[in-house]
Amino acid sequence: MAESRFERPAPERTIPQQRVIQKLDGYMAQRDYAGAERHLKYWLEEACALADARGELMVRNELIGHFRKTGDKSQALAHADAALRLLDELGMAETITAGTTYTNAATACNAFGENERALELFRKAAAVYEASPYTEARLLGGLYNNMGLACVALRRFDEADGLFAKALSTMGNVEGGELEQAITYLNMADALRARTEAQAASYDVADADADDAAAACEKTISSYLDTALDLLDAPTVARDGYYAFVCEKCAPVFGYYGYFLADRDLRERAEAIYERA
Repeated sequence: MAESRFERPAPERTIPQQRVIQKLDGYMAQRDYAGAERHLKYWLEEACALADARGELMVRNELIGHFRKTGDKSQALAHADAALRLLDELGMAETITAGTTYTNAATACNAFGENERALELFRKAAAVYEASPYTEARLLGGLYNNMGLACVALRRFDEADGLFAKALSTMGNVEGGELEQAITYLNMADALRARTEAQAASYDVADADADDAAAACEKTISSYLDTALDLLDAPTVARDGYYAFVCEKCAPVFGYYGYFLADRDLRERAEAIYERA
């Protein structure tokens, strides 16, 4: 039987994981994606050279997210596959770290249209997170939110609705959870639009039921968008780099639904924060 890394002696030296993350946060606060990539690739090489498998796993998890954000499908999925292999080699498949890795890999799969695989990985993450008393509520909330998106892509709308409801409830118990709740409401708006359009395809063109459904859909979407704006304006939310990231992420959704002032305002908020960084 091949020897696993888990069975090998611990490496004599390891990469400074906390320092690596702190430096990465600095690059991201300035939207320096090229610098972030160089930084992560350097520490990936260091981790591999030291046979520091845990450090390698941490860096590959960050690279999954980096390449997802920059739209590089092949790199994102390659690092996802490598991270998943490391979980098995380290004997960590039932740990919180595994849940995070499954979630990161699933989110990348979802972003690049591999939704069946994404849902399978999200379910693995849920099994780990929900079984552990040490899982942070923020991790669960993010999982439910992203898992819901995969269900929408697969037209499993009832399942998606249940997951979004779980996300809202979970993040309601997290300090600063308003931002994730705002994202959830925007996801719910998109899910409702997708469901309504799918249902409309079964109606005749002149069917009054289709018109009524469309009107109800627009009204509910407006309420979701208004609630999301209120959450983004919550005085308890820190106006930091993550806030800027969320504003930048949410802005085009508001623009898509005709909330052009909100779109512009959120972009300006993000830009102001980045300029101060």
